[in-house]
Amino acid sequence: MNVVTQFSIFMVNKPGVLAQVLGEFARAKINIIAMTMMDSVEHGVMRVIFEAPAKAREVLTRLNMPCNETEVLCAELDNKPGALATVAEKLARNHINISYAYCTAGAKGGRTTGVLKVADVKKAMKILQGSGNKKGSKSQPVVRRSQVSRK
Repeated sequence: MNVVTQFSIFMVNKPGVLAQVLGEFARAKINIIAMTMMDSVEHGVMRVIFEAPAKAREVLTRLNMPCNETEVLCAELDNKPGALATVAEKLARNHINISYAYCTAGAKGGRTTGVLKVADVKKAMKILQGSGNKKGSKSQPVVRRSQVSRK
């Protein structure tokens, strides 16, 4: 489990805009860790986690793309039914609200990353880290510090 910066990028909802933005990240060699896309009549919102957030911020500034940054939790989970539900249940029992969540795609039998926007990041990490010591439960999140906090 680690806390990372998620970018919410606001884009005009018309053909080619998403392709242009993704192409700029590709040219800058910025890997996308997780992404979800929502739309409305006026604009699309891409929520995305980058391997190199500082470089991504530079690209977004150069493109003049409006965006917000927020801290989210990333939990490494087994890629199987119920893995994210287990995390959500633990947080619910401790009265932590999840505003939204999404998962990365994972290989069959492999791991996936659950991304959670929660009301209290520190409390949620404490709850999930404290419950990660049970033996034999493969759906427990893996606890790790982000590279930024290791420096």
